[in-house]
Amino acid sequence: MPGTRSRRAIASNPGMMADPGDAGRWHDRSRPGSPFTRPVKTKEGTRLCGSGRMDGGMIEAQCLAARMVGKVLAGAALTDVLQELWRARSDLSGQQRGAIQDLSYGVLRFYGLLDGLLALLLNKPIRNGSVRHLLLVGLYQLEYSRAPAHAIVDHAVTSVRALNGNTGAQGLVNAVLRNFERRRAHFLTRAAGTEMGRYSHPQWWMDRLRADYPQRYRTILEIGNQRPPMTLRVNRRRIGVAEYAACLEQEGMQAQHLWDDALMLARPVAVDRLPGFSRGWVSVQDAGAQLAAHLLDARDGMRVLDACAAPGGKSAHLLELANLELTALDSDCDRIARIVQNLARLGLDARRVVHGDAASPAQWWDGRHFDRILADVPCSASGVVRRHPDIKWLRRPGDLPRFGTRQGMILEALWPLLARGGKLLYATCSVFPEENLVQIERFMQGHPDARLLPLSRIGAMDGQLLPDSRHDGFFYALLRKA
Repeated sequence: MPGTRSRRAIASNPGMMADPGDAGRWHDRSRPGSPFTRPVKTKEGTRLCGSGRMDGGMIEAQCLAARMVGKVLAGAALTDVLQELWRARSDLSGQQRGAIQDLSYGVLRFYGLLDGLLALLLNKPIRNGSVRHLLLVGLYQLEYSRAPAHAIVDHAVTSVRALNGNTGAQGLVNAVLRNFERRRAHFLTRAAGTEMGRYSHPQWWMDRLRADYPQRYRTILEIGNQRPPMTLRVNRRRIGVAEYAACLEQEGMQAQHLWDDALMLARPVAVDRLPGFSRGWVSVQDAGAQLAAHLLDARDGMRVLDACAAPGGKSAHLLELANLELTALDSDCDRIARIVQNLARLGLDARRVVHGDAASPAQWWDGRHFDRILADVPCSASGVVRRHPDIKWLRRPGDLPRFGTRQGMILEALWPLLARGGKLLYATCSVFPEENLVQIERFMQGHPDARLLPLSRIGAMDGQLLPDSRHDGFFYALLRKA
């Protein structure tokens, strides 16, 4: 469960590589190239961001991506600002949205390096934010895209006028980007000489990981900058895993069976290309997130609470595995609808879908105890930053104690709702022990009736699943009530 910011919303266009479950969003891998001819409003008035020719696609992608990056660096969640853009620009195709999204994600993924490069390339800091953000986009394209360097620079020079309305900035943009292209190796070597440049994570984040995982922190940081895998969860009520893998192969898609219902695609695809997606054969969900339903071990006829359920991926998985009397609870009224939509697509039905605060059961609990409780609590989401790179730059050290307080409140509130002999699965998508094992140890000190059960499937005694090539980072602790 992520923090309080809305990071899991998905694009409504089915051609986008959007994750309809818990695993985040997928980016259209196509390069900019379609003409964008809608005007872009600036403080100075309305200007055309794009030429109306084929190269107008790159120009508009640069303009809008620069704006998205600027909003995130000012404190907004990337998913939120992208959704605002999609609503305002309903004319944008899936390919156009994908180009904007890919640039925005790329800049934020490697912001530490790009920011260091920009500092080396400038004689003095840029006061104009829009120019700075456009330069970050241009540097990202020059280093990571396949587009010709001369085209990237030329389009950035055009874009800065549309964004800024200041022709004087065009010379600066041209000089900075061409200087980087001429002396790329020199500037990259210097920028990568700092930890921020090498790993593109905030210093406090790197320091904390180094202290918590002295032998593994570099790997965690490196994985955090990789593109995430696209993993499917097969709905065993509709189709078998082997049968669905054969369907994928017939469509030219290669997949690796990881465990249970999880198939990891060799290459991400748009969800509308997945065989049987609209018929509920499959969902997109990270393999690590899929462990939750199996670890909870809910069986036919049990009363089960998914305490922080939106957007419904884990609730759906629980219902795919057993016939349950399930209550799906979430405090976000807007995201409750996502639970209902996802369950309907999969042909599933929760007994109750409830709007309520997990830390305040008096608002929604009917007084009947639950046999199983899944507490996928709000957290820093530090284990899923490769899917949501804006998290790295939005989080602050003081967020962890605040999340810890909230997590403790939820645990304390839910424990009395669990029947004797019942099990509660505490889950986060965090790699910080402060939110994980430390939280559980603190809880158990005050609850002698809580027994921590071994989780052999995790392969770690402390329940910490660190991110790797197959899955994101999660923490699980299974408690039984004596």
